[in-house]
Amino acid sequence: MGKKDKKSKTAEQKARVAAKQEKKATQKEKKARSKGAAESDAEDVDLDAIRAAYEQQQAQFLKITESLCEPPSARASATLIGSPSSSREILLFGGEYFNGALATFYNDLFVYVIDKDEWRKITSPNSPLPRSGHAWTRSTAGDIYLFGGEFSSPKQGTFYHYNDFWKLDPSSREWTRIESKRGPPARSGHRMTYFKQYVLLFGGFQDTSQQTKYLQDLWIYDTHHYTWYNPVLPPATQKPDPRSSFSLHPHEAGAVIYGGYSRVKTAASAGKQTKGGGQAFRSILKPVVHQDTWFLRVTQPAADAPASTPPTIRWERRKKPVNSPNPSRAGATQVYHKGRGIAFGGVHDVEESEEGINSEFFDHLLAWNVERNRFFQLALRRPRAPAKRQAEDRGSKKGRGKLDEEELLRNLAALEAKGSQETVDTTAEQTIDDSEAVTTRPEKLKLFAMPHPRFNAQLAVQDDVLYIFGGTYEQGDREYTFDEMWAIDLGKLDGVQEVFKREIENWQGSENDSSASGSDDNEQSEDEDMDDEGNAGVPLPAIETSIPPEPKEITVSEDPESIETDTPDVAVADTRPHPRPFESLREFFARTSINWQDMIVEKMRSGDSSVNHSVKELRKSAFDQAEAMWWDCREEVTALEDEQEAAGIGDVVSIADRSHDAGAVGKRR
Repeated sequence: MGKKDKKSKTAEQKARVAAKQEKKATQKEKKARSKGAAESDAEDVDLDAIRAAYEQQQAQFLKITESLCEPPSARASATLIGSPSSSREILLFGGEYFNGALATFYNDLFVYVIDKDEWRKITSPNSPLPRSGHAWTRSTAGDIYLFGGEFSSPKQGTFYHYNDFWKLDPSSREWTRIESKRGPPARSGHRMTYFKQYVLLFGGFQDTSQQTKYLQDLWIYDTHHYTWYNPVLPPATQKPDPRSSFSLHPHEAGAVIYGGYSRVKTAASAGKQTKGGGQAFRSILKPVVHQDTWFLRVTQPAADAPASTPPTIRWERRKKPVNSPNPSRAGATQVYHKGRGIAFGGVHDVEESEEGINSEFFDHLLAWNVERNRFFQLALRRPRAPAKRQAEDRGSKKGRGKLDEEELLRNLAALEAKGSQETVDTTAEQTIDDSEAVTTRPEKLKLFAMPHPRFNAQLAVQDDVLYIFGGTYEQGDREYTFDEMWAIDLGKLDGVQEVFKREIENWQGSENDSSASGSDDNEQSEDEDMDDEGNAGVPLPAIETSIPPEPKEITVSEDPESIETDTPDVAVADTRPHPRPFESLREFFARTSINWQDMIVEKMRSGDSSVNHSVKELRKSAFDQAEAMWWDCREEVTALEDEQEAAGIGDVVSIADRSHDAGAVGKRR
């Protein structure tokens, strides 16, 4: 779709339209003169005064309160995270909303209670000021750390970047500002993650309205010694290019980076000749969508080292991921889950002419396996019919006993869930009475197609369920921020569950800007056609409510020149147990528990470990390893299941298992 100049807000949106803004600078200047001095005065605001007013408003709250509320209003560039202290909760903070005329920033903290399907709003006398483009991460201790972000005047003529650092206790909802003499410079669009007792921060950008500077510095915060470190590498040392809006995931040996967005200076023809007859060139900023992968190796100091000793770090460039998305896309948000980066959406821009670019938006759900450095596309799956074996097993004594045991376990789980709802911990500051009866809620819509294409959606995973909040879609001059949240079970992939969904608000920006500045008749007629549609919001295509056909495979882009260096893929025979098709995590662990425990004991012996594990601890370690393997193989096993179901095979049982129950009927190989 042809896009015209507009005001933008997030890092990627600012960068994506920068070239168009330069080309239309003359037209905007004429338009600004015609609007008069009154509007210019309105834009000349004091950001310090606005933030001081927010601080005074914040001081009116005397204690932390928690109250039931409607779902958060539409917003972009917020942060969403699964609560480290409760598997029942999702936390959302901040963000901004641009309606085409004015930008509004938020500093609300919302809690979504999953099992009750209710939202709670937290007010506090000490919380970060309104912002967007900030970053936060959990720590190994269960706290949440937040840094930076941006704030602007309502018409986005002036920007302010934060350099404050905060800690949030997800249980008490209490914010604490962490003061330090030395820390990262102000920025937004950066990313954060955790490694052992450290909080890692990398990249981002600084916007001064006149120019945007992308960053490539690494900062490490020691949560034990309350100190920031900024490792300085030799000039010849390789490291990632400056970027923002990338993916930064934790790793057992440090962290990994994928992708990102930036603009680099390049020379372009000026369309005229110099006095000497040569070709004139001008410097422009070219958008770059990064597709490289880096591994950050972090080594802790020795146990007897002084407390002020920083960790040592090393950047290692990995190969380009196998089956990486093609075409490349910006705004394909990722969230970490069980050794994988789960990505959704994104946008690919192609500059068509001097007047605009074409944009393609995506609704793909992808999984990037960090260890294998490979992308997989996740497709929704048709719900499985009950296995025939269950019906056939009802006739045997063993089958009846197994079914009775499963029914008993389900009843116990239901009783425990009911009991946990009745004994929810509440603080004295909370205004919620959890003893009230939960009202019956209407059943939510469940779709069998991905949500509408978008970019920069906020993602979080809690209890193996992916939550997709908001996101942005563009059409013509208009920019739409989705006012909705969806949930996808990453284990089953059996549909997209609606959490909430509201109509998109009307765009308040001028729809005649293009015609006023000399746009062609085609663009003007397109706007008139959109006006005739009334106030229904975005003319979104209908979403199918049935299982869609198999998605197209993502084009594999394995360019030999893109294989950079140095973290080779290890091709060693893996002797560990692997999950079978149609085997749940519980079944996989029941089958392989002894194998995992034997491997752990053997590893302890070979390493002369003096640590003695109890039976419970040994079983817990075995389950952790089995769970990691189950999720690591999830995409390949899912593909096998689809192939076997297409061939009419509904279950797979090994010969060894079959020999233990030779009299049973209905089992298949």
